[in-house]
Amino acid sequence: MSDAKKTRPQVPEGESRFLKTTQKQANEKGYIGYDTTWTPFQKEVAYTTPKKP
Repeated sequence: MSDAKKTRPQVPEGESRFLKTTQKQANEKGYIGYDTTWTPFQKEVAYTTPKKP
């Protein structure tokens, strides 16, 4: 095996309709993680009690 330090290639941002994925920086152990950002796809409406008959 060689003593060369392994590097990961830079991955472009991934985008879909409700999801965005970006690559994090490597930590001291060399682990590279990913951030996942969800955009809401449902609207939240405040609940109101119905009228009594």
